[in-house]
Amino acid sequence: MGYMETYQQWCKNEYFDEATRAELASIAGNEAEIEDRFYKDLEFGTGGLRGVIGNGTNRMNIYTVRKATQGLANFILKEGAADRGVAIAYDSRRMSPEFADEAALCLNANGIKAFIFPSLRPTPELSFALRELHCIAGIVITASHNPPEYNGYKVYWEDGAQITAPKDTQIITEVKAVTDYNTVKTMDIDEARACGLYNVIGYDMDDKYIAALKKMSINGDIIKQVADDIKIVYTPFHGTGNVPVRRILKELGFKHVYVVPEQEKPDPDFTTLDYPNPEDPKAFTLALQLAKEKDADIILATDPDADRLGVYSKDSKTGEYMSFTGNMSGMLIAEYLLSQRKEKGTLHKNGAFVKTIVSTNMADAIAAEYNVHLIEVLTGFKFIGEQIKLFEQQNTYEYEFGFEESYGCLVGTHARDKDAIVAVMALCEAAAFYKSKGITLWDQMINIFDKYGYYKEGQKAITMKGAEGAAKIAEMMDTLRKNPPKKFGAWDVVEFRDYKTDACTNLQTGEKSKTGLPSSNVLYFDLTDNAWCCARPSGTEPKIKFYMGVKGSGLEDADSKLAELTDAVMEVIGQ
Repeated sequence: MGYMETYQQWCKNEYFDEATRAELASIAGNEAEIEDRFYKDLEFGTGGLRGVIGNGTNRMNIYTVRKATQGLANFILKEGAADRGVAIAYDSRRMSPEFADEAALCLNANGIKAFIFPSLRPTPELSFALRELHCIAGIVITASHNPPEYNGYKVYWEDGAQITAPKDTQIITEVKAVTDYNTVKTMDIDEARACGLYNVIGYDMDDKYIAALKKMSINGDIIKQVADDIKIVYTPFHGTGNVPVRRILKELGFKHVYVVPEQEKPDPDFTTLDYPNPEDPKAFTLALQLAKEKDADIILATDPDADRLGVYSKDSKTGEYMSFTGNMSGMLIAEYLLSQRKEKGTLHKNGAFVKTIVSTNMADAIAAEYNVHLIEVLTGFKFIGEQIKLFEQQNTYEYEFGFEESYGCLVGTHARDKDAIVAVMALCEAAAFYKSKGITLWDQMINIFDKYGYYKEGQKAITMKGAEGAAKIAEMMDTLRKNPPKKFGAWDVVEFRDYKTDACTNLQTGEKSKTGLPSSNVLYFDLTDNAWCCARPSGTEPKIKFYMGVKGSGLEDADSKLAELTDAVMEVIGQ
């Protein structure tokens, strides 16, 4: 069926409510708009759904949410796990509460219990809660750091991590098999409550979550020593982090926590931000103003669903606030945790440090320093969560720390997804520890660079929207795959890895080997002089991302090399 036929079906079919049909009728004659909304189904990928809110098959709306949930329900029924139930959380975005309810009621209509939070909660708390409740699965309604017109739907499995193989492809198959919206079930909320199918999660879950985080604290006594002196500025970017971040810091003993007032309350329009992303320097404008006013030691920002954390800290030499990349904050936490655990004798002899393939190679050096096993996984924190499950099942390693370059990490195993609340806790505790030594977090970061080398990483994302853009991204990847470059500027390619075909080729010796990781549309180039680059289409946005990493003799040298390598990569791909 073509997009125009699908559009006309939505306009006529009384399964879709009157407001939906009227809105769609209003775009009659606008073929480009109709095509964009209906040229495909919003793809249910390995992480779930993410898209622009609106009416149509290629949009986030109550019908596409129900359809995805029907597929998930069908899979749960086949697994014989209907009695376990599904936990559901949602963030502050447009339609998040409505989508959460639609998912719950679709599950209920299929005889599956839903356990839903009474108001917005961080994504990591959902990961924690579904394991506490012994649910078979979890759903989070969020589009993370995307612009306000987006929303999304992420699926978790019983281990608390986002779905991985083989469950991901099995669930995707079930979702794709739901082709007729008229077969998607739902029910009345009052009836669902009366039947014991629709259940609201109690506030005691918040208490359990915070208690689990506090167990990760290493130097609580030092926090109390410097509590009168250390100042923290925090912004939740209008999202879910405000309540739990303030609570955990207060209970740990921090006295001077200043929340950016303009960004404190939930706001689905993210009015004070161009883009609610802790990777965007402009997002810190208000936080930096408040930090200068309060003479803060550290500035922290969590994204709307509070799974990622951005950081600034004062350089004691210049008094300026310096920004941390996700790699830098991850390495700061890693060095603090591993050094303190070693000093206190709590570092596991079979400890493991997990990172993604596009994250800094400084992690390899830190792992070697503390004699912990380094494990590389594909991009996506679900693969780090999966490793924790495998450690437990196979009795191989003890999880020490895991992180990815995109500002996400996990301290502890209370959750199986990145957790910005526990990251705030760890960084504030580290700031207190280093303040007791007379240095700032930025000063400590320079110490880490001096110790391990000046690693620097960057990313370049190219946006290509619509069907034409998707074709161009596919063509770009195909060209790089079939004709891998032998050089990027001054750097020779040492090894080319194609994670889609599970093939590594040493370009110097011709030797071939396997990547050892699941199939993924990612190309990686290991370069001379401790450099590397990687190409990966985004799974959630119409973008292709290029990642680059170098190692310099100092900050300026690393910056210069990274700029040079970035230009070289763009030249190779014709951008």
